Amino acid sequence: MAEFDLNDLEKINNKQEIIDFLVEHDIIKEKKFKEQLAYEKELKELQEKLLEIQSKVIQENKRILIIFEGRDAAGKGGAISRITEFLNPKKYRVEALPKPTEIEQGQWYFQRYFKELPNAGEIVFFDRSWYNRAVVEPVFGFCTEEQYSKFMRQVVEVEQLLQDDGIILIKIFLSISKEEQAERLQDRKDDEMKQWKLGSLDQKAQELWDAYTNYIDKMFQQTGTESSSWLEIVTDDKKAARLLAMKSIISKLENQTFENELVKNHS
Repeated sequence: MAEFDLNDLEKINNKQEIIDFLVEHDIIKEKKFKEQLAYEKELKELQEKLLEIQSKVIQENKRILIIFEGRDAAGKGGAISRITEFLNPKKYRVEALPKPTEIEQGQWYFQRYFKELPNAGEIVFFDRSWYNRAVVEPVFGFCTEEQYSKFMRQVVEVEQLLQDDGIILIKIFLSISKEEQAERLQDRKDDEMKQWKLGSLDQKAQELWDAYTNYIDKMFQQTGTESSSWLEIVTDDKKAARLLAMKSIISKLENQTFENELVKNHS
């Protein structure tokens, strides 16, 4: 289907003869068009709500830390992009830390992340976080068993200390089926415009699926607490997942209960 913004979609939707013409000439499929319109409307509403919440965060000097983790190709970057699209750029940051330097390797594991914690009136998104040590590092042997065990013992206490100091912590994990992941990874290989997304570790995601599952389950069981739970969102439908991520964040920041069959709470 051709790409239209929300204004275009609404104008077309108000003119049935235009829809009929576009469908007849195979420019759009009417069902997909209606679905896209509904998605764009809800997306805009949620983005407006997030902007409203950000204004309160700024006014009240709150500190918000939102951790995004997930399987390879689950859509972390796309979800974060939609969430932040219309936020005040001066008051939010997206942090995706690279491989630790030699100096950082000799520091306490959490130290380099602490430098990126939110300031007063700021929302910070971690596109992957210290939870690399809970899943990716042990899967690929990038840490020792002792380092892994030490992290798993410390992380709950560390996050509780952050919360005790006033930081509002939200942890989101994006899940994906093995079949859908395979399709997305293959799409990245085949599309020259997407090949930059395919890292060396991503290429082993399918081969190491069961190892990932083992460590992900342990992470949920041992680091999901009542005050710092994990929200797991199934992302086989990217658009639905992005909306669910926004709704989950809004409900957390407004202290509301949000339930959906595609969102699991691990606490």
